[in-house]
Amino acid sequence: MAKHVLSLEAPDTLNLCQLRLVDTSVYNPDVEVKCPLLQITVPGFNYSVQLESPVVTPGFMLNLTACDLELQHQGCGTTFNTLPDGIYVIRYSVSPNEHVYVEYNHLRMSKALTTYKELLCELDLGACEPDAKTAKKWADLNKIRMYLEAAKAKVEICHEPKKGMELYNYAVKLLGKFECKSCQKF
Repeated sequence: MAKHVLSLEAPDTLNLCQLRLVDTSVYNPDVEVKCPLLQITVPGFNYSVQLESPVVTPGFMLNLTACDLELQHQGCGTTFNTLPDGIYVIRYSVSPNEHVYVEYNHLRMSKALTTYKELLCELDLGACEPDAKTAKKWADLNKIRMYLEAAKAKVEICHEPKKGMELYNYAVKLLGKFECKSCQKF
């Protein structure tokens, strides 16, 4: 193995205030890792936030907040603003950075997933077949979950961000049609 094989994971979390990134790269022990650089473009922005060492080191696991992503400038460390759902463009590189990099589109959908799970909590399910009304709601929620999964696949696997966002927005619209006593609204 002559070079590093860079790889990142951005696991789905229900924490509305954090974006988790994990370095899953395979580094060649015979090649020094120099100038690690993590660049993140937040949905709705045209520029990236740059994180370098000492924050970014091989094997990092970061829980990034609105302050880290320059979306929040006051109360950092005591107040944690919600991060937006949407497509985050994440690029990780090491020297020579223009040649050794990986770039991902990550569809963050923490708010949508939280609402989905809150709606599941409101279903009166038992260890038997539900009544017709509950079964319909359950089927509708499963359909919404599949739209969210399809949106994520379109963005992250198929490299079709526009189509993915159309599916995501449709799923959010469907979520908004449910009456939910405990849900936060979009």
